[in-house]
Amino acid sequence: CILGTHHEKGAQTFWSVVNRLPLSGNAVLCWKFCHVFHKLLRDGHSNVLKDSVRYKNELSDMSRMWGHLSEGYGQLCSIYLKLLRTKMEFHTKNPRFPGNLQMSDRQLDEAGENDVNNFFQLTVEMFDYLECELNLFQTVFSSLDMSRSVSVTAAGQCRLAPLIQVILDCSHLYDYTVKLLFKLHSCLPADTLQGHRDRFLEQFRKLKDLFYRSSNLQYFKRLIQIPQLPENPPNFLRASALSEHISPVVVIPAEASSPDSEPITDLVEMDTASQSLFDNKFDDIFGSSFSSDPFNFNSQNGMNKDDKDRLIEQLYGEIAALKEELENFKAESARGAVQLRGRASELEAELAEQRHLKQQAQDESEFLRAELEELKKQREDTEKAQRSLTEIERRAQANEQRYSKLKEKYSELVQNHADLLRKNAEVTKQVTAARQAQGDVEREKKELEDSFQRVSEQAQRKSQEQAEVLDTLKRELAASRQELQVLQGTLESSTQAGAEQSTRIAGLEQERDSLSRAAEQHGEEMAALRAELQQLRDTLSREQESSKTELETLQTQLRDKESREQALQRRLAEEQFALLQGTAREAERMVQDALGRLEDPAHIGCTGSADCLLSRTLAASECVERLRDAHGKYLSNRTAVGSLLPCLALFAHLVSDTLLQGSATSHMAPMEPADRLLEMCKQCGSEAVSYLSALQDPGTVEGADCSLVTTCLGRISAIGEELRPRGLDVKQEELGDLVDKEMAATAAAIETAAARIEEMLSKARAGDSGVKLEVNERILGSCTGLMQAIHVLVLASKDLQREIVESGRGVASPKEFYAKNSRWTEGLISASKAVGWGATVMVDAADLVVQGKGTFEELMVCSREIAASTAQLVAASKVKADKDSANLCKLQQASRGVNQATAGVVASTKAGKSQVEEKDSMDFSSMTLTQIKRQEMDSQVRVLELENQLQKERQKLGELRKKHYELAGVAEGWEEDGEW
Repeated sequence: CILGTHHEKGAQTFWSVVNRLPLSGNAVLCWKFCHVFHKLLRDGHSNVLKDSVRYKNELSDMSRMWGHLSEGYGQLCSIYLKLLRTKMEFHTKNPRFPGNLQMSDRQLDEAGENDVNNFFQLTVEMFDYLECELNLFQTVFSSLDMSRSVSVTAAGQCRLAPLIQVILDCSHLYDYTVKLLFKLHSCLPADTLQGHRDRFLEQFRKLKDLFYRSSNLQYFKRLIQIPQLPENPPNFLRASALSEHISPVVVIPAEASSPDSEPITDLVEMDTASQSLFDNKFDDIFGSSFSSDPFNFNSQNGMNKDDKDRLIEQLYGEIAALKEELENFKAESARGAVQLRGRASELEAELAEQRHLKQQAQDESEFLRAELEELKKQREDTEKAQRSLTEIERRAQANEQRYSKLKEKYSELVQNHADLLRKNAEVTKQVTAARQAQGDVEREKKELEDSFQRVSEQAQRKSQEQAEVLDTLKRELAASRQELQVLQGTLESSTQAGAEQSTRIAGLEQERDSLSRAAEQHGEEMAALRAELQQLRDTLSREQESSKTELETLQTQLRDKESREQALQRRLAEEQFALLQGTAREAERMVQDALGRLEDPAHIGCTGSADCLLSRTLAASECVERLRDAHGKYLSNRTAVGSLLPCLALFAHLVSDTLLQGSATSHMAPMEPADRLLEMCKQCGSEAVSYLSALQDPGTVEGADCSLVTTCLGRISAIGEELRPRGLDVKQEELGDLVDKEMAATAAAIETAAARIEEMLSKARAGDSGVKLEVNERILGSCTGLMQAIHVLVLASKDLQREIVESGRGVASPKEFYAKNSRWTEGLISASKAVGWGATVMVDAADLVVQGKGTFEELMVCSREIAASTAQLVAASKVKADKDSANLCKLQQASRGVNQATAGVVASTKAGKSQVEEKDSMDFSSMTLTQIKRQEMDSQVRVLELENQLQKERQKLGELRKKHYELAGVAEGWEEDGEW
């Protein structure tokens, strides 16, 4: 089409064909028509615009028609037709502008006719023109799914292809707009042009963004080289800024020479060769035509040329050879320069693409990481809700069964039982609230740990990516240096060739002098030769100067790259320090949050053990030492921030944990140590905040010292050692021996208790009779059965413990296994002591009952207490046992036997008590009415006293159990270790 417009000097044929096309019914066909018409306006004959103006109204109607479609190519065709109409109107109003908008600065000045009003109006029209171009640009990009590689698909390329013409127009319009605005600012006040500047800034941002997005598309990389606009827009208020403006140049890479051009070159060479052959034959027949003497007929008569003529021809030949060599050198230099520029542009484009891909990968990874975190949180919440629901249902069923049984057996104590249930519900609510508060604290700690871990990982990834970019730039710099060395070698070879030419020229001058002295008739020819030689000298000097200029340019580029490398290193150091500041700021916020929680009323209910405080303090002290080493490495090498950031995150977490654990421990400690511990925790937090604040200031980062934090942690550890329960002072190496001793002592106590019961039974049979003998035999017999069941239970527990030690210790010894599982071992020791003590107390109570000095209630309480102690021993033994173990089944069976024996003791005691009470029943037959009334009043008083005493004893029992649980929890480490 373009060639056809130039051939017929117009576009009549083009429009005659277009009028027969269904442009109003096919959007894709209309889109491609717009693309072809745009290229014709740019590259076709100048009369294309005149022939197309008459169809302007039809294009406007078609644009309005396609504008009613909001999907597909409808909006694209509407906007493109508006752009073509605007382009025709612009070129009609400004005929000096060619279709491709390529003009020199002088032609641009002539287009405004040196009139400020014309320049003002021309700038407004260019703004409108560029606005239409940008609208089409943005509409095409918004219609594509940029998350996929649309530029390699046929549909995407169909929409992107017309943007090449748009890019070519936009580059020229932007350049002309900048130059016109500088010219207007030199003639008009700045306030008058405020609207122009605002409109230019808006279009500058859009055009810069669109150029950047287009340069990253694979489709454009092989077809066009898109320029990049400067980082900041030109400052029109400063006239000297015009010299800093660089016109954006769109480069369309030249295609490789096609094979069709080679035969033409061969034909030209054949033509030249045949012409030279024809000339040689002509000279041989008619003589040479280069003779200076027209009247010399020696050569025409077949005579040989003299020596002077041959020398002159030889000089002509050498001069032609030197010219050819010089042209070759120029061509090679030009090709080398073009290749270097093209290589530099390709490297810059690849670098921009890699940066864009890296940014996209970072965004996608952040998005996927966020989704993964949300899914994990949802799964954890669901699992927690399911577990809590199952637990609530199980507890509800157990409570209902227990309530129904209690209601059937103890109907007379319904009111008291309801009161106890209400109190139990209140206590359960308080415990649940405390556990929820502690769980919230743990979750917040975990979230802060995760956040700091993510920050440290991002910092490490960013450092690695920046190091990779720096290595890439170094490799490019090395490649540029190698290319520079190659160019220097080429320059040296050119210098040597110039020296050889100078030597040859000197020889030619000497020969010329000798020839001039020998042949004055050839003076004119030698003068011409001298002029040509002088011209060669000038040409050679100019080439040397141009080579020096190119060398200086390459050296300047090398220095610029080195300066950019230094700037990147400085920027890397600044970003790393900014990352250090952000991490230190987050760590400081975490420590300050822990300090704030020390005064929080909701934290007062949290308690902790001294052992847990000591373990946290030890971990924090070790972390402070690692932080000190990492800080020293960072001060020696400011780029080694990767080891400092994880230490800072761990430091903040451990110090905050230590402060909260210290506050929780102070709630269980006496007044004076609790005050000292709380004050030392506050001082430790303040020192940690001061240290983290010093790390955030560039002036104080070198003087930051964490030794005060270490001192405070040492004092907290000392106070924790004071608060440790004395029962835990046994060395871990002695735990194994202590377990064996306690189990042996328990077995011995049970055997001794059984022997004493047998002895008491023998005495009762010898000294008692009647109901008393029957009661004593029944009670002592049930106690003997209980002792035997406990003995079986102890033996089963020892077998199970031996199996646990053998299966869990590996290559270690039993003592090492007990020391490693110190909490479990201490539980076994405590349970064994309780069983032995309970057996001894029960035997003493039975002895007193047989002698008539004790009460049946005391014996029942002792039997229930020993049953509870054996249950503790069973729980301590089975906590680490395999659920399929045979010894565990034996232990559970023995536990059921102990429970049955305990129930037998209680039943026999109750039966004996009822028999004794029936025997000792009162006789009211001989009492008068007044005596009975007196006894009734005394009984009522006694009942009231006993009820009051019962209520007080129950309160006392509750307080004793509460204190027992607290002391047992501290001794066993319940708050530190969740095994019990």
